[in-house]
Amino acid sequence: MNRTENAKLLQENPVYVVDGSRTPQLKAGGPPGPFRASDLAVFAARQLLLRMPFTPDTLDEVIFGCVSSGPDEANIGRVISLRLGCGERVPAFTVQRNCASGMQALDCAATDIANGRADLVLAGGTEAMSHHPVLLNQAMVSWLSDWNRARSLSARARLMGKLKASHFKPIIAILRGLTDPVTGLSMGQTAEQLAEDFDISRESMDRYAIRSHQRLAQAMEAGHLQEITPLYDRHGKTYEADDGVRPDSTLEKLAKLKPVFDRPIGKVTAGNSAQITDGAACLLLASAPAVEQYKLPVLGRILDSHWAGLDPARMGLGPVYAMAPIMQRHGMDSKDIDYWEINEAFAAQILACKKAWQDEVFCEQALDRKRPFSPIPEDRLNIDGGGISLGHPVGASGARIVLHLLKTLERKQAQRGMASLCIGGGQGGAMLLERIAS
Repeated sequence: MNRTENAKLLQENPVYVVDGSRTPQLKAGGPPGPFRASDLAVFAARQLLLRMPFTPDTLDEVIFGCVSSGPDEANIGRVISLRLGCGERVPAFTVQRNCASGMQALDCAATDIANGRADLVLAGGTEAMSHHPVLLNQAMVSWLSDWNRARSLSARARLMGKLKASHFKPIIAILRGLTDPVTGLSMGQTAEQLAEDFDISRESMDRYAIRSHQRLAQAMEAGHLQEITPLYDRHGKTYEADDGVRPDSTLEKLAKLKPVFDRPIGKVTAGNSAQITDGAACLLLASAPAVEQYKLPVLGRILDSHWAGLDPARMGLGPVYAMAPIMQRHGMDSKDIDYWEINEAFAAQILACKKAWQDEVFCEQALDRKRPFSPIPEDRLNIDGGGISLGHPVGASGARIVLHLLKTLERKQAQRGMASLCIGGGQGGAMLLERIAS
């Protein structure tokens, strides 16, 4: 089935988003955080399912995105399903598309519903980045293998003599995972490439970062993050809000930060990049018959989605490559979208996407489009902040931005929204959403 046929299928067999929930996003720093990835997902999903007029074992399927679930959570979607009480008969699986894993889970769920294979699907994403492992290097693994095969004290004594300090140098999985294995570039270096390509200044990147923090702080104060459900750790401590917001950020403070990925002349810093966090988000998707049978409320529907590939060295432009085909299929320009959620991996990446979107030469050469799109309005993009201020738990962000966009459409009484992410490895994902008026 091609993408046009898939969009038509979604029109003929509507896929509704009933409701959703997410955890606070907690900064990862120092020791592993209090919650594993499955813990986060269970907290978010349990509160969502408690609001439903059916029991968890009524679900047809559970699908979760996760980039690194760890050895104790193999096929984490199934672990989550069983812990939620969905029962052994409800199948579950896990998807991995790097930064867009949560959106991929929603896309899989929507496809199954549109094709008539399911009526009720719990889908989302989760990531405990603070729990990403520290690994032994290859030299140490080989040494341990030799040690295990040694059968005499003399053989082990010889091996002890071969042990070097370099054997103990660890591999930080999260850092290795944020480096593209084909190009050899870290995600931050790809952002530096975009800053160079589109002549984006350090000051403009820092200003964007300040805007993200200010918007999140305003949203928190105004109570616009009602999709958050609290977390409780084993010591009774409560976590009720995203803890990465810095409303006191200023240009002067951000200017003091040194480049992280291209020293000493780079522009990408910790201050204008997404924070590394732990978090989960999930949504309940339903067919029209299920909505009618259980008299479910409806937050919105999924109208279309698109996945695109591009140069891994410029992966941050993924949203442009993914959003453009959707816009063209539906005959839309920017004015036809009421609100946008584009994941903030880096300020440079967001600003580059905005420039590429309205660049005539880029649109013609990269998108095969005769004229550029009109600008995405500042007051319609990431209106409550984004990854720079609240973090980017890689497996969860795709689900989080879809959920928050639907909540934004509801709050603003608007009709259409576009959610999109760049994806490490040179991809982009996008989803067109529509609010259903109650």
